[in-house]
Amino acid sequence: VQLQASGGGLVQLGGSLNLSCVASGSSTTLVYMGWYRQAPGEQRVLVAKVTNTDMTAYAVNARGRFIISRDHNKNIVYLQMNHLVLADTARYYCYAAWHGDCPTICEGWGRGTLVTVSS
Repeated sequence: VQLQASGGGLVQLGGSLNLSCVASGSSTTLVYMGWYRQAPGEQRVLVAKVTNTDMTAYAVNARGRFIISRDHNKNIVYLQMNHLVLADTARYYCYAAWHGDCPTICEGWGRGTLVTVSS
């Protein structure tokens, strides 16, 4: 599975951005699709994820501001980010997980898209 993210960029404090990620290369069911982010000098952390049955989970600091959604037909996951704050500045990575020939679950990552929130 290949993941290609887009939609990052420079946005002003309080603004919005919509990230999208297309999964391609396999017809397998993607059990999870989601977004992680990594700020400079910090670990990669979960932002939000959505299952193949549209169950969602959010990091505490994303809840109420970000909305994750998924187009199952097109294998696209979106992250609508609203009321952005400086701490949202990070590289955002698309993530997918599926059942396959892996010890537990198979996982894939996109290359990341940079989001910079400016004051």
